[in-house]
Amino acid sequence: MRMRPTPAEAVKRQIEARLALGDLGILAEKQSPTFNEYSERWLRQHAEVSCKPSTAASYRQLLRLYITERFGALQIDEINRDQLKEFLAGLIAREVLSRNTIRLIICVMRVIFNHAIEDGLAAHNPAAKLGRFNKSDQPKFQATALTTIQAQSLLEAAKEMFPDYHSLFMAALRAGLRRGEVIALKWGDIQFGASDQDKDRYILVQRNYAAGKFTTPKSRKARRVDLSKELRRTLLELRDKQLLEAFLKGQTNIADELVFPSKTGTVLDPSNMIHNYFLPCVEKAGLRRIRFHDLRHTIGSLLIQQGASLAYVKEQMGHSSIQITVDTYGHLIPGADIAWVDKLDSETSQQLSATQAQTGESIGDDEVPQVIENVGEPRRTRTSNPLIKSQLLYH
Repeated sequence: MRMRPTPAEAVKRQIEARLALGDLGILAEKQSPTFNEYSERWLRQHAEVSCKPSTAASYRQLLRLYITERFGALQIDEINRDQLKEFLAGLIAREVLSRNTIRLIICVMRVIFNHAIEDGLAAHNPAAKLGRFNKSDQPKFQATALTTIQAQSLLEAAKEMFPDYHSLFMAALRAGLRRGEVIALKWGDIQFGASDQDKDRYILVQRNYAAGKFTTPKSRKARRVDLSKELRRTLLELRDKQLLEAFLKGQTNIADELVFPSKTGTVLDPSNMIHNYFLPCVEKAGLRRIRFHDLRHTIGSLLIQQGASLAYVKEQMGHSSIQITVDTYGHLIPGADIAWVDKLDSETSQQLSATQAQTGESIGDDEVPQVIENVGEPRRTRTSNPLIKSQLLYH
């Protein structure tokens, strides 16, 4: 039985036939770019143009560290699904990378091949629907946060060690600002209100600092974060101090000045802030080693525990969807549902008591309601159900 040629053999025969007929133009036809060439083009033309600098930098790092080493030399249309699955299986077997990193690797590959399809360089996307390949039995991420006492210990340690940055840590704990958002905060972003009693007090979070550049917040839109009374008082003290320093230099307005600059007046370096100020305060407070981002989780957790609605927490934290809020903080309200059904019990009991009070008598389990005959039409009961009628006649 004659075997059918494989697609590669069929292409080879076509090329040989064209060359035998003297068609040398095939030699001048442009080949598909390698994955390395195309991914570099995608980074320049798409990722670095439409994404935030930090996001584009993370894409470049993922490609350099994990992807191009395996696929860089292959032409973009040569890479198939089996190769990708084998590659991912190897990464998972090594147990070096987290599931989230593998998820990001799949995401980068999928986006690159989608653009290759749009450019006519690939017929299909071999990285499509590979997310199931990365499924884990582990539960979803749940935020870890400080208790109220631990948060206060951290603030006291900051006030003792680095008083200039005490209000920075309070802004993270009371307003839930991300690291880049708190570094990029300017005085003109803060609405203090007329007094502590004025509810029109908030922080307008409209800026982020990442990868050495100012950009928009993570959600790409500004948000209003309520300003607590304690944070308001702390920031007012810092503002008055900086305002006095500005007046001595001949300035009359500090609205465009950073709230938390470095010692030299420049943008505070995020890494320096963590290692030089934050971690020493954590150690001074006697806390386990935590991330700065855990201060943001602390306010989200405490708000939920104090009864704040998920919708309010979503707006305060700047989550893109309420599902993120539920996944992150939903485990902190395990007793909320049972409280609602308990409330139904009390309401039902009240209604039953009211009914009994109106009738003036109760109906026991063994009592049968009396049916008065000869009420209504003559020789008929008021019951129209034939089954009930027969039971009444039996009694």
